[in-house]
Amino acid sequence: MIDNGPVVLSLTDAAAGKLREITAEEPSPNVGLRVYVYSGGCSGFRYGMMIEDAPTGDDHVLESSGIKVYVDAKSIDLLRGSQIDYVDTLMGAGFTVNNPNAVAACGCGSSFRTAESAGSPGACHH
Repeated sequence: MIDNGPVVLSLTDAAAGKLREITAEEPSPNVGLRVYVYSGGCSGFRYGMMIEDAPTGDDHVLESSGIKVYVDAKSIDLLRGSQIDYVDTLMGAGFTVNNPNAVAACGCGSSFRTAESAGSPGACHH
């Protein structure tokens, strides 16, 4: 499903550049970044990301900075308005999600909860 509504998810220039680098050798023209939310973490929800060859029939297909982004129907509302960044610091490098829907997060940076839903809190693992 192509999503042309309000911006659901955006990528910073740093994130888009890193994704172009990661996917440069991928043969599929539909290669993109899957972003999803699942229950867990110390705040209730956790983020997940992976490179996918193509979307599934249940995905919202978004595009940001020329990169295809695939988000499943269960995750889309929890991610609405979020921005994905790529940071490279002394503590390590990786993708982060800046989510305006998160009202609490734990120290690991990959767990959050929203005002409406806390998911199922668990241990904070990296």
